[in-house]
Amino acid sequence: MKKWKKLASAAMAAMMCAALLTGCGGEKKQADTGDTIKVGAAFELTGNVANYGKSINEGFKLAVDELNKNGGVNGKKISVVESDNKSEPAESGNAVTKLITQDKVVAVVGPATSGCVNAATPITTANKIPQIAPAATAPSITVENGKVKDFVFRACFIDPFQGQVMAVFADKTLKVKNVAIFYDSSSDYSKGLAEVFQKTLEGKGGKIVAKEAFLAKDVDFKSALTKLKASNPEAIYVPGYYEEVSKIIKQAREIGITCPMLGSDGWESPKLAEIAGKDALKGCYYVSAFNAKDEDKSVQDFIKKFKEKYQKDPDIFAMQGYNAGLILADALKRAGYTDGTKLAKAIAETKDLPVASGKLTFDANHNPVMPALIIGLETGTPTLVEKISL
Repeated sequence: MKKWKKLASAAMAAMMCAALLTGCGGEKKQADTGDTIKVGAAFELTGNVANYGKSINEGFKLAVDELNKNGGVNGKKISVVESDNKSEPAESGNAVTKLITQDKVVAVVGPATSGCVNAATPITTANKIPQIAPAATAPSITVENGKVKDFVFRACFIDPFQGQVMAVFADKTLKVKNVAIFYDSSSDYSKGLAEVFQKTLEGKGGKIVAKEAFLAKDVDFKSALTKLKASNPEAIYVPGYYEEVSKIIKQAREIGITCPMLGSDGWESPKLAEIAGKDALKGCYYVSAFNAKDEDKSVQDFIKKFKEKYQKDPDIFAMQGYNAGLILADALKRAGYTDGTKLAKAIAETKDLPVASGKLTFDANHNPVMPALIIGLETGTPTLVEKISL
């Protein structure tokens, strides 16, 4: 309840701020700033999810550096203005307001998380400033009550998409029909994925033979797992985050569950193998958008550039930030930078754009059309098994 009150307060503050900004004139033609065009980087640079925000920001700035080295936009260089939302939706509106009213940015990339994006959106929309969310997967980011948000886009696939992808993999590749589901009933992310997976699998003639729930922060899962085992599933789908999933996999193997265990991008963490143990991960698969072992030239080129700049390997968030930067750069070249409506239209019209994960095209809901990766953990190390496009 406290969390909902906090989010409601953040949303109300954002709407009030947006109303004030709209009252001051709505969309503003961005002033010519000389040799530079300012774009905003509104990320979680401190706070609980700063690791996400910092990584995305690094990828985004890498893309901007490339653009500037290649002449920028019509001879003008891109200048990135950073604003920290401190991993708090309540701060997200303030961060974006500063970027728009004081720094006069022509577009905003970020934030990283869905809650912070939703808090910033009323302000960017009121001022007709395009906003690209690199990693926010909630469907409501770009579409709400059936209406597409004209100025909001994302650079990642949405949650329902990955639920469908895993069901397709279970059906076509693993050829399993009788599947159990073990989901986190305290998480909209987990509940949504479980629902889509079930609907997709059943649509292909599969059957959900059992369904059990757990709660975030639970540590003992053996009772529920024992019930699932009794249903003799050919696979178990566990959409969730690595903190609980690692314990679930470990305990499942301890009680003799040997069937494949399937999951979502929330599994992605080195901690998964550390907690579950490498042997327990045999027959485990999850969905992702990035894997360093992907031999696609676009992926390997990105990894090389990132390592040269930062002397470390990129993760999925860095890739998403990089892609967001390429999307914005491409649209700026086609639309210019003085009119937010024209720039948003150019972003929406993005088609077959080469990015770090291949080629990207936006659909009618401002979501990128791109393949998803099935990652296997047979050796304990995430390995690309298959690419699936729907």
